[in-house]
Amino acid sequence: MSYRIWANHAHVFPEGAKDEAQISVLKQVMSECGIEKAVCFTCFENQYARSGLPGDENSWLYEQIKNDSSLIGFGTINFDRDDIKEQVQRITAYGFKGIKLHPAYQEVHILGEKPRIVYEQAQKDGLFLSFHTGLHWHRLSDYHPLLFDELAWDYPELKFSMEHIGGYHFFKDALAVMCNNARRGTPVYAGWTSIAYSETGIPDAWSLSDEELITVVAQTGNKSSIFGLDFPYKKTEQLRPAIDRIINLDIPEEAKIGILGKNLADALGMDWE
Repeated sequence: MSYRIWANHAHVFPEGAKDEAQISVLKQVMSECGIEKAVCFTCFENQYARSGLPGDENSWLYEQIKNDSSLIGFGTINFDRDDIKEQVQRITAYGFKGIKLHPAYQEVHILGEKPRIVYEQAQKDGLFLSFHTGLHWHRLSDYHPLLFDELAWDYPELKFSMEHIGGYHFFKDALAVMCNNARRGTPVYAGWTSIAYSETGIPDAWSLSDEELITVVAQTGNKSSIFGLDFPYKKTEQLRPAIDRIINLDIPEEAKIGILGKNLADALGMDWE
């Protein structure tokens, strides 16, 4: 059986900001992996500054993909500025479907004052939030996955994904957040991103076993998981095996169709058929 693939979680950068991370390279990877549509995260403000280009990272992405139906835009927030609400509103005005947030890299507390402004406006605007979860060399008290339970309770209409599903170190915490909120209908999604098990057989920071992935489906259902690329940190040689791994897992066919695309389309309010 062949599967349509819509993938989340592709970081894209302008020329001069990061090598082999441009939209043209992503499009090549998509072609090689049979990916129909992909969510593009624009880079963060400090990364965009390396390009030397005028404007900002969100306006840059808008101009790059506005005529490309295969790419779905997600903006980013500059937390060093005070116009947080206005930044979210501009992301919405660009027609982007969501926002990429990385509390550890951006060094903000998940439940901090400025992030809460993002959540409130994103909930109003119907934007989807993709969060990095898992170890990332910043103080754990700012981004421990259990904090997402508070987020889900405080903003019950907000749709968001826990990318990497907490990684090797916090997988069970991320799963606990999903299960704790699923029963009351609050949508918390598992981002199946960088799921490959270490080739050495020794787990790395992102390794998840087949048993853990099967458990996510068994405990949260067929509609709560979304495949992610983590481009450019993962390319065709890692992504083809990841896709094959999902296809070959002992999970329901509905779950495979959902993980590889339909769940993302539904979460973003986009037509799948």
